[in-house]
Amino acid sequence: MYFVIQGVPKALKRHRHTKYGKVYDPSYADKKKLSYLINEYVPGQPFEQAVRLIIVFYMPRPKSHYRTGKYSKLLKSNHPTYHVFKPDIDNLVKMIADIMNGKFYKDDSQIAQLKAEKLYCDANEKPRTEIHLEQI
Repeated sequence: MYFVIQGVPKALKRHRHTKYGKVYDPSYADKKKLSYLINEYVPGQPFEQAVRLIIVFYMPRPKSHYRTGKYSKLLKSNHPTYHVFKPDIDNLVKMIADIMNGKFYKDDSQIAQLKAEKLYCDANEKPRTEIHLEQI
């Protein structure tokens, strides 16, 4: 199973506490939106065996990666390939794994193999998340 979610990848944020002791989820809105986007790819039955999850996060490039003047649409020769800044890759993966939990597989403990990458988009591409899930 392979599908793409358009938009800037979002990381799962830790639960917070108010000064009155209430606990709230700062990722609630992001989870709800992402869940809505993923729901169209949910299989009829969740996987019951071990699964392999491969996720590639494509992050937007900052303007500093591009040249200036009439060549402003071209990337500089020393532009990086990998995104090595926040958000952390483990928090990005946790957001996806939590949303898919119970829909694509019964429990995220079934993920036996995991591969994740954070890359920059090419000049003509949009930020997105590519997800490949298969039973092993």
